[in-house]
Amino acid sequence: MFDVTQVGSWPRSRTLLKALRDKRLGRMSRADFDAVADDEIRRCVSLQIEAGADVIVDGEHRRDNFYSFVADKLDGTRLMSLAEMLDVLEDKAGFEEMLETLDVPASAIRNPTCVGRVSRREPLVADDLRFVRQLTDKPIKVTLPGPYLLTRSMWVTAYSKAGYADKTELAEDVIRILRDELAELEALGASFVQFDEPVLTEIVFSQENDRRTFM
Repeated sequence: MFDVTQVGSWPRSRTLLKALRDKRLGRMSRADFDAVADDEIRRCVSLQIEAGADVIVDGEHRRDNFYSFVADKLDGTRLMSLAEMLDVLEDKAGFEEMLETLDVPASAIRNPTCVGRVSRREPLVADDLRFVRQLTDKPIKVTLPGPYLLTRSMWVTAYSKAGYADKTELAEDVIRILRDELAELEALGASFVQFDEPVLTEIVFSQENDRRTFM
């Protein structure tokens, strides 16, 4: 009665985690990393087919996390650790409280920060869809971070003012980028496109829409 699919991301193997770290540190080329990720995605897709899933995902294996990967795809962005941003955030006390709640070091979370006018240098996930299409004839779901999440996480006033007057102006470009990506995914035959907006639950339940949030 109901199609079975997976939320999007899959656990990463030690091999993939090492490859992600080496690519980020410049110790592995993108081509070599993609070869490792290709193997992980093949395994991920095979397991879903074996389990009888109706709609297939790629497991987000090429991504550092579910939204920070856009820094590799968009001009006007820079991947920064939260430790790098600590001194320029407006609410430093609230930020430190958030880190304490998360119970992770500030150097462990990386954020795609807007540092200029944002534009799509290359597709965000269209190439991932093309690869998965080679592995299965089943419907494929593609996952993307939503526009609210991206705008709120990317905006850091000290850096983002170099490109935009405010978050609303940045949001207009973010929405345009996601709309272009959606049109490309549709043309390539994606059965489903899922926009993830976990931060909206915070807005609904806490009414806090200005507090610094990094997912």
